Amino acid sequence: MSIPELIFRGVEIDGRPAYDVRVCTAEPGFLPSDGAFDLFVRHGLEAVDEADTVMVTGGAGRDDVPLAVLEALRSAAAAGRRLASICTGAFVLAAAGLLEGRRATTFWVKSDIFRRRYPAVTLEPDVLFVEDGPVFTSAGLAAGIDLCLHMVRSDHGAAAANAVARLAVVAPVRPGGQAQFIETPLPAETGVSLAATRAWALQRLDQPLTLTDLARHANNSVRTLTRRFRAETGLSPLQWLLHQRINRARELLESTNLPMDLVAARSGLGSADSMRQHLTRRVGLTPTAYRRSFTRLPEHR
Repeated sequence: MSIPELIFRGVEIDGRPAYDVRVCTAEPGFLPSDGAFDLFVRHGLEAVDEADTVMVTGGAGRDDVPLAVLEALRSAAAAGRRLASICTGAFVLAAAGLLEGRRATTFWVKSDIFRRRYPAVTLEPDVLFVEDGPVFTSAGLAAGIDLCLHMVRSDHGAAAANAVARLAVVAPVRPGGQAQFIETPLPAETGVSLAATRAWALQRLDQPLTLTDLARHANNSVRTLTRRFRAETGLSPLQWLLHQRINRARELLESTNLPMDLVAARSGLGSADSMRQHLTRRVGLTPTAYRRSFTRLPEHR
């Protein structure tokens, strides 16, 4: 339950909070938990009626969902609200009938139970999260961070998502399917890893980096570098570079008025045409449309 609070409350746009996060339940007040502390929840289900996004968090007991909760979720869906779940919260959305005919994911340990209980839902257990129209579902606990960052990026752009990712000190790279790559900054790491080489590469994204260049910096053979890179990031070195370059292009499109050719050059994507192909494939928007949607520059009058 702390994940949406951590991510969404940390987002600021022009120095002001981008989200108003409220926790609600069917019966507000003190609530027992299975953990080491109990909860006090101030808001009842009237908060759902006022929300733009309604997120159901996970929990061990997902069998006896109060009817009032299901009805509140159905009303939110009918009103066009964005719905999301973390971990086993997908069971609640499914119980409300909101995942029928949709793709979804949930905690992998509960996948077989979910399939038997909700056969009309197309379950995808091997991804971090699923976006199907206005309904979002995430896999296990940590995947909720990836989902929330994805939602922030969709709402406010890459720069805002990366800023809150730095505050959360999330994992370096979390690939969960082609459209789900979460380009997070690299936290401080200790021990023997390729963090120094990745940081070195991030400072040189505008330069033509090869596997040999990366291997030389890491003092590894190309074969060893590739093996270690995939073990630490889940990606090959060149895939990781491409993701970082696309992310750099997104930030430049959001924060500057640089011409497209210069954005492409500074992000290491080559030409404006090449950048257009990569960005369209990744986020479904051309560079011009992305800049129009997510620019952080004041309007000229």
